[in-house]
Amino acid sequence: MDEAPWLDEREARAWRGMIDALPRLTAVLERQLVQDAGLSAAEYTLLVPLSEAPDGVLRARDLGRMVGWERSRISHQIIRMEKRGLVVREECNEDARGSMVRLTEAGRTAIVAAAPAHVAAVRRYFIGALTDAELDVIGPALERVLDRLPDDDG
Repeated sequence: MDEAPWLDEREARAWRGMIDALPRLTAVLERQLVQDAGLSAAEYTLLVPLSEAPDGVLRARDLGRMVGWERSRISHQIIRMEKRGLVVREECNEDARGSMVRLTEAGRTAIVAAAPAHVAAVRRYFIGALTDAELDVIGPALERVLDRLPDDDG
């Protein structure tokens, strides 16, 4: 079997740029959420799709798939958020083994309060660093990367 070729200079620059920038950007945005809103990045990650869902309700399994988390991670995070009063778990009428996750009023209040400062930070550190042409390319490019990744629903 042939060895995989090394990345060329252009490929290495793109790859290193992503793996260097992503953890630092994530850390900056996580600190912002905690400092400004008292929310963890994990909480915010789940509150967003719940706040966009009809009636603020999603099946736990579907919520996990939406954010790319394994079942155990989504389960533990929902338990933590339930203790904080941000969500409640309900029985799933279609499948007794499944559960629904409902955004509480406290959860909705938290995401509404957190969103403006978080969006400002995203604009400052990510959107503002890119030209319009780069934004037109990066979104579809990252979607193609995600499409190539294997599903991992635990």
